[in-house]
Amino acid sequence: MALQWMILACVVAAEAAVAALLTLPAPRTVRKQVVGLTSMLLQPFAGVLPFAAFQLLDIYWKNEHRLMCTSDICTADERIHFEKSMFKAQRNVILCVSACLLYWCIYRICKYNKDIKALEEIEKRLKEE
Repeated sequence: MALQWMILACVVAAEAAVAALLTLPAPRTVRKQVVGLTSMLLQPFAGVLPFAAFQLLDIYWKNEHRLMCTSDICTADERIHFEKSMFKAQRNVILCVSACLLYWCIYRICKYNKDIKALEEIEKRLKEE
């Protein structure tokens, strides 16, 4: 069960690195290459969105069907196990949301860079006329 969370954590780390790379100041040629490569990789990497959504639904289902340990009947070990599972679920929700949010940020950064490039070409064409 932990493999899916390790994979999602690696994806989030890679997305954070790409987002940082896209936002760092760089020469135009380097930025153009990075944005082009990232734009080509965005479509295959969109698979992270349904995967994260499925994981969120799984967390929700498990939370709804989890045995509650709030009464005095629970032992200390049961209460610790319950709290530990709640903390893991909260961590995993943050992981899923950050995967989706980082993907969206990378998409928007690439779109803004493409829009800027198109506007620069239009401006260059207008100056030539």
